[in-house]
Amino acid sequence: QVQLVESGGGLVQAGGSLRLSCTASGTIFSFNSMGWYRQAPGKQRELVALITSGGSTNYADSVKGRFTISGDNGKNAVYLQMHSLKPEATAVYYCYAKRSAGLYGYDHWGQGTQVTVSS
Repeated sequence: QVQLVESGGGLVQAGGSLRLSCTASGTIFSFNSMGWYRQAPGKQRELVALITSGGSTNYADSVKGRFTISGDNGKNAVYLQMHSLKPEATAVYYCYAKRSAGLYGYDHWGQGTQVTVSS
């Protein structure tokens, strides 16, 4: 079974930085993409950043230029470096991974890690 283990969340002042990490454990596959979503109270879960196994990236407009996603295919790991954090970034951040096998696609989610940005 695939497990996505997250770390790096916490409390930070506005303008500060955090680095989130996510590593797959258990049954390991080569994922087609990995990334991060976030959900604030009362809001829909939204994509923050995504990276494919080939290195292509996709960012939410709200974080472009301030967040950087990176991955390690060999470790099935993904990272999110967050700079210039704003209070609006306060949310639960979820690691995400997708793999395809034949006719099937599989989505995997981490447990979520809280990021709180104080003003």
